Amino acid sequence: MSRRSSSRDLAGECLAATLILLAPVSANAQIDQAAASAKIFTPADFARFAPRTAYDMLTQVPGFTIRSADDTRGLGEASENVLINGQRVTDKSGGGATAQLKKVPAGDVERIEIKEAASLGIAGLTGQVANVILKADRKASGTYSWSPQLRPHFAKPRWLAGSVNYSGTSGALGYTLSLANNPGRGAMGGNDYRILSPDGVVIEKRDQVYWNSFDQARLSAILKYGGEGPVRANLNLAFEPYWNRGDNFQRRVRIDRNDNDWDNRRRTHGFKYDVGGDISVPLGGGRLKLIGLRHFEHAPATYDQRTDYDSGAPSTGTRYGQDSKIGETIGRLEYRWKGGRNDWTLSMERADNRLAQRSSLASLQPDGDYVDIPFPQGSGTVVEKRYEAIAALSRPLSSKLDLQLAGGAEYSELADLGSTEPARRFFRPKGSAALAWRPAAGWDASLKFERKVGQINFYDFLANQDITNDRENDANPNLVPPQSWELTGELGRNLGRWGKTRLKLYRHWVEDIVDRIPVGIDGDAVGNLPNATRWGMESISTIQFEPIGWKGAKLDAQIGFERSRVRDPLTGEDRVISNTRDHWADVTLRHDIPGTQVAWGLGLSLDHYGRAYYLDEINQSWEGPYSSAFIELKDVKGLKVNFQVFNLNDGHVRNYRTVYSGRRSTAPVSFYERQHQMVGPLFTLTVQGTF
Repeated sequence: MSRRSSSRDLAGECLAATLILLAPVSANAQIDQAAASAKIFTPADFARFAPRTAYDMLTQVPGFTIRSADDTRGLGEASENVLINGQRVTDKSGGGATAQLKKVPAGDVERIEIKEAASLGIAGLTGQVANVILKADRKASGTYSWSPQLRPHFAKPRWLAGSVNYSGTSGALGYTLSLANNPGRGAMGGNDYRILSPDGVVIEKRDQVYWNSFDQARLSAILKYGGEGPVRANLNLAFEPYWNRGDNFQRRVRIDRNDNDWDNRRRTHGFKYDVGGDISVPLGGGRLKLIGLRHFEHAPATYDQRTDYDSGAPSTGTRYGQDSKIGETIGRLEYRWKGGRNDWTLSMERADNRLAQRSSLASLQPDGDYVDIPFPQGSGTVVEKRYEAIAALSRPLSSKLDLQLAGGAEYSELADLGSTEPARRFFRPKGSAALAWRPAAGWDASLKFERKVGQINFYDFLANQDITNDRENDANPNLVPPQSWELTGELGRNLGRWGKTRLKLYRHWVEDIVDRIPVGIDGDAVGNLPNATRWGMESISTIQFEPIGWKGAKLDAQIGFERSRVRDPLTGEDRVISNTRDHWADVTLRHDIPGTQVAWGLGLSLDHYGRAYYLDEINQSWEGPYSSAFIELKDVKGLKVNFQVFNLNDGHVRNYRTVYSGRRSTAPVSFYERQHQMVGPLFTLTVQGTF
């Protein structure tokens, strides 16, 4: 186990000991308790957008940004800021509540309530939460969509994107059946790709065509029983086959005349399935809920890299294969009850995770055959058993102030079955304290302080090959999950007819941050660094232009930045955490033309990432900014049709690499790499309908 800060350990243990008997509000009581403070939106508020699904409505709530569920350990506390009928959706792998709302016809929505997380009492949430209330008796109906996409450069058309959903109720049973395909067609290329010597002289020029084609079908069924009755149950079933194909071809022209064609091909044909459900019953003045989940994925992948030389020299190449099987099984128990003004919850969870991987490595020989290279460190089985107990309390302190406290701990056993090392055991306190304040009409604020245990990627325990960049990541059986203290504050202002704006500020103190560490004499692995910090802010606003006479127009803006710091394991100097998203923006102008069934809009988006640090390399990749425009016809013989053009400004992908001849703390620069790759425009047509 890596070194911990004794003062933070003591604080965490005190938090767990003090709060171990505290828990959150029951789902129904939460909504009633502070209903007066909720902002209510009815279907009439979204009529101008002609929504086809419940998700279409949710995306138009002023000043609200959907936050997807974290990739947390097990089910844990809630993180997705969307509820359905006051209930957290525990469909971990299926996209959670937002994915379910994409399958629900807009006509089935009764209202959407926006509330502060602390007033709801569902541990783990911060800031605003949307509670989507669906009608109790929903008639059988369906939705469908088709979204083909064309791009003039590098990629093939995307024809088979879309979904068909059918839902309804029969007595106490609600059901949703869905068939969908979620494809992707990524591509970039061009000849603005150079390799430079250490003194800045161009030694190689490359002309690249890179494409990636991904298709993921999903057949799913959601069954809900009981409604508001004493016994309530949910069952989620899903099966997803997927196909991923890609190619990176480069024509390389060198000053030493050793010109060549370099080609890297990737193939993954796998599948995954999910079975999850819960049942809740009244017990002793509260409700007892039992939750179960099983996730499994089989992901066989092959990577082939080959170089053919103009000189006629024998071709060189590498073939790398991975056959991975990933499984997760979770059982969770929650008991909720109410005592006076206090709402309590006690939860216990057991999770079993497993990765079984077999890797192969081979080298292309002059006769065209491949010869295996021993690579035992790329194969193995990593398992984790984890137990968690959390208790929490939610209560109003006044008509304007709500408090939520949660505390507990987790115990885990982590082992690499291919290693001679014994299983490692960890005890980690967890907890949070949150306040929600409504100081005056139109204002809301929240503050949360939390102790969290992060997730780790089991693939990082085993060695793997990056044959694109000629890099091997060593195995690291000593990897541990990061832990952090996190402080988050939000301030919201309702601007009336002008819209709404929110500001979020946060600061994290992280222990055992996952980054790159040196292994042995010249090895490089994913591992833990002792401490790191990150802080940032984000503004989320909806501005309505009706007060200045521009009826039907609004501007949605999400803008933020982040700063981070960690001590570099090689140089000992402070630097940013590798590959941090350090600033971003997403701004959309939409105008629904009054008296017509037409809307149009413009958009601008940017995601910028900082440097990534390896032991022998520093690189940085980012893309954009991208501008877009759309026109929407809301009723074309009952269909909603949207046509969008993305990347009107010809935004590019940029990748800068500085590669050293050894460890960058002592070795000289070997070469520089500079890419400015064209993406081109994307033309997308989306057709939505109901039946």
